Formats: sequence, structure tokens, C-alpha cells
Amino acid sequence: MPAKNKLSLSVQYPDARLQDSITRQKVRRWVQAALLGPAELTIRFVDAAEGQVLNREYRGKDYATNVLTFAYNEGDTLADDEPVQADIILCTEVLEREAQEQGKTLEEHAAHLIVHGVLHAQGYDHEDDDDAHEMEQLERDILAAMGYPDPYAAET
Repeated sequence: MPAKNKLSLSVQYPDARLQDSITRQKVRRWVQAALLGPAELTIRFVDAAEGQVLNREYRGKDYATNVLTFAYNEGDTLADDEPVQADIILCTEVLEREAQEQGKTLEEHAAHLIVHGVLHAQGYDHEDDDDAHEMEQLERDILAAMGYPDPYAAET
């Protein structure tokens, strides 16, 4: 495997409800599809209580959100062989609720949120319209390459 694709991945299921459907193998596939270089990542599926605590403590928002990305070398200039390091937290209850509300399968929504989180870990954001457009198009392209529908189709 070329160095640029090197991935150290930990997948954790403290909220184990999705462990059988959102498998480590699927998570690895989604992460690798979104990687632009080497990475050391943890993907953690948590319940609403843990998700709310993390969102409150780190973002000042007192509710559980769908995905949080903690990019530990954000803003650093990395050498080509130096890995991005991040924890990506997904709240299973929010993930399940949003998938149902948006008429998506749980797998489609999880794939999208993991791709979204991995892009955040690599410095992408959606703070302004141009950045949001760039990030959303990249998400669409990555997901389409894996056979998933446009995650934003129903929102346009």
C-alpha cells in the first residue's frame, strides 16, 4: 500500500446498537474513500448522553449532534508521509433519527457522515458558501464512487 493511503483506524462502539449493521469493514471502506493522505483516526459511535456532553464541552451547544470531528493537527502543515490525526464521533440516536426523517438508509447516512467527518479531519469546512459548496461536491463525488446516492438531493 502506498504511504499516502496508510491508515491506522480504530472503530469503537460504546453504544453497540449499530455494531452489526455499521461494521468495521464498512467504516474502513468509507474512511479510505475520503482520505487524501495518511491518517490515524478513531471512529466512535456514542449514545445521546455522551454526544451531548462532548458537543456542550467542545462546541458550547447543549444537544447531541450527528457527527463531531476533533482534528488534532488542524492547521498544521504536514509532510506528505505525516498522518492526519483525528477522532470522529457519531451519535447513534441522532444518526438513526436523521436517516428516518430524511428517507435514507442507515448505511447511506452513516457513510455520508463518516466521509463528512474525514474531510473535516483533513481541513475541509463549510463555514462560508464557497467552502460549503466545495466540501459538499467532494462528498457527493466520493459517495457516488462507492455507489451511494447524493446525500444532499432531498435538501436542494
